Amino acid sequence: MNLEKIKKSFKNRKLFDTAMTHRSWLNENGKGQESNERLEFLGDAVLEFVVSSFLYKLLPNKEEGFLTAIRANIVNTENLSLVANKLDLGQELFLSKGEEAGGGRNNTSLLANTVEALIGSIYIDRGPAAAKKFIEGLLLSDIDEKLNQPLKDPKSTLQEIVQAKGLSAPNYMVVSESGPDHSKNFKVSVVIGNVETAVGVGKSKSEAQQRAAAAALVKFRDKG
Repeated sequence: MNLEKIKKSFKNRKLFDTAMTHRSWLNENGKGQESNERLEFLGDAVLEFVVSSFLYKLLPNKEEGFLTAIRANIVNTENLSLVANKLDLGQELFLSKGEEAGGGRNNTSLLANTVEALIGSIYIDRGPAAAKKFIEGLLLSDIDEKLNQPLKDPKSTLQEIVQAKGLSAPNYMVVSESGPDHSKNFKVSVVIGNVETAVGVGKSKSEAQQRAAAAALVKFRDKG
């Protein structure tokens, strides 16, 4: 599946362009175009439903907690940004000059949001079946690999390592938050032994904490 083929499949090309329009672009180019935030809101819901339904049918003997963990591995910001990079969505974005200068075309969270907006636009343009095909083709085709990945989350692993070293439990603090209420970005730091060890960014406090923990694990492992 390539981006050119996706673009050509749209009945209403304006929907694709809207999915690629970051709100920063509107600040410099007036109000003639809608940002992708509403499509992102819709795409997020469609994505979660399709993945949940897929896992429910695929794994009839697994409990809710396991299904939730697997789903989180599939729909998280990092995984969605990988899909965006595979499609080279960054080059299609309508961004303000400032956002682009700040690395917006490679911003993990921004790219993940764009994938959700693209899903929303496909859903509106060609319906649920087309959105489902897109999601399954790009996010569920490697499900066997994802099922073989460890389910223990970075926060749990970090806590075990820290306690084994005789240190106090990691403390997570919100450094900053930005964006509209329905699509916030959180920056969280993890403090171990009164020292800020790492930071993480995510679309929720929980996701940002997990990413901070993952970054801290890298530092611990590098130290041996």
